[in-house]
Amino acid sequence: MALLQECPRCKEKLSFKYQVEVREREEVKKIEKERSECPRCGFKLRKASGKAYWIEYYINGRRKRERIGPNKEAAEQRLREVLKLRTEERFIDKDPAARLTLGGLCKWYLELPEVKAKDSYSRDKDFIVHLKRLLGEGTRIKDITPGKMEGYQKIRLAEASRAHPGKTITPCEVNKEVTALKVIFNRGVKHGKLKINPIANVKRLPENNIRQRVLTSEEFNTLLNVCDIHIRPIVKMAYHMGMRKDEIVRLTWPEVDLKKGFIRLSAERTKTDTPRNIPIHPGVKTVLESLPRGLHTDRVFLRNGQPFEDMKHSFQSACERAKIENFTFHDLRHCALNNLRKAGNDFFQIMALSGHKTISVFKRYNLVTEEELAQIKWSAQGSVREEKNDADQTNQAL
Repeated sequence: MALLQECPRCKEKLSFKYQVEVREREEVKKIEKERSECPRCGFKLRKASGKAYWIEYYINGRRKRERIGPNKEAAEQRLREVLKLRTEERFIDKDPAARLTLGGLCKWYLELPEVKAKDSYSRDKDFIVHLKRLLGEGTRIKDITPGKMEGYQKIRLAEASRAHPGKTITPCEVNKEVTALKVIFNRGVKHGKLKINPIANVKRLPENNIRQRVLTSEEFNTLLNVCDIHIRPIVKMAYHMGMRKDEIVRLTWPEVDLKKGFIRLSAERTKTDTPRNIPIHPGVKTVLESLPRGLHTDRVFLRNGQPFEDMKHSFQSACERAKIENFTFHDLRHCALNNLRKAGNDFFQIMALSGHKTISVFKRYNLVTEEELAQIKWSAQGSVREEKNDADQTNQAL
C-alpha cells in the first residue's frame, strides 16, 4: 500500500517511500531536497498547484489505484480505510453490479439505438421476459452467478414449449437466452455499467440440432409446383443458391447484376456483416428476368405489387400439400449446399457463396446420404494379395 503524488507536468505518480529508498545512500538533506522534485521531469512539486494524490493497494494479487484529489489528508484517510477493509476481508471496490438490478440493466439495454436497430430486437425482448421471470427483475447483478444460471437452465429445460405443443424447451432455445444475457452484460461492461461479465464462463448446453433433411429432385419439383405464385421464385432461389430467407425476401434490383450474373450483398445485408457476391443459377436468372418491376419500390419479390416479408404460413401450407414432413424453409439452404458439393465444387468456393466463415459451421450443412455412400470406391491395391493368401490358407487346410 502506498500514497502517491501525481506530477502536474508529466503525470508521473510518485511514491514517497520509493523516492527515499532509491536514494538511501545519499545525504539526508539532499534527499529532502529531491523529494520536492519530480525525478522524471524535475518539476518543483512542493509549491505546485494542481497536484493530486493517489493511493495504491493490492486486492487478490491485483494492483488497484484510486485518484483522491488535491487533499493529502483525504488520501491518507482513504488509505487507512482501505487497509481496515482489507484486514476485515470486506468489500473495497465500488462495484456498480452491487447496486444495479437485472430489470434496470435490461431496460437500459433495450433503449440503446444500436440495439433497437437490430433485426432480432423483438426476439431479444422475448428472451429478456423469460430471464427476468426466472432470475427476478429486482435481482442485483452481483447475485447472478454461474451457479444461478445453471439452475436457470435446468428450470427452462423442464418448461413446455409454446412453439412445439407437447414438447419441452430445447437446449438450443435455452442457449440463445443465456447468450442474450451474456451480450447484455458485455454491452454493460463496454459502457461502464459493469466491471466484469459475471456469467462469462457459463457453458452452453449440448445441442443435437443438426438437420438431416434434404429434398430429392422429385420432392423439390412437387413442392415448387404447389407453392403460391408469390413465393415460388423465392423457394427456387433458396434451393439453388443457398441464400438465407431475409437475404432473398428483401432483395432489391440494385443488388441484382443480371448482365454479369451476380447478386451483390453489402455487409449490412448479411448475417456475418461481410459483403458477399453470389453467382446466379441459370434457372433463377430466367425467373428474375421475367419478374415485373414495382412502381414505387425497388424490391424484387412482390405480392400484388407490394413488398412482403411474412411467408411462413404460405411455405408450411405448400409443404403440407406436397406431403413433405419435417422440413423448414432454412432446410432449402442445406439442399443447395449439398447439391453444390455433389456437383464437385471446391469447399472454399461454396463457403464464399454461402457466407460461412468456418469449416466447422459449413460441415453442419452437408449430409452424406446412403446413396452417396453406396457409390464409394474401394482401393484395388492389396485385394489380389489378400485373395492369394486366402487361397493358400484354403489349400493348406485341405
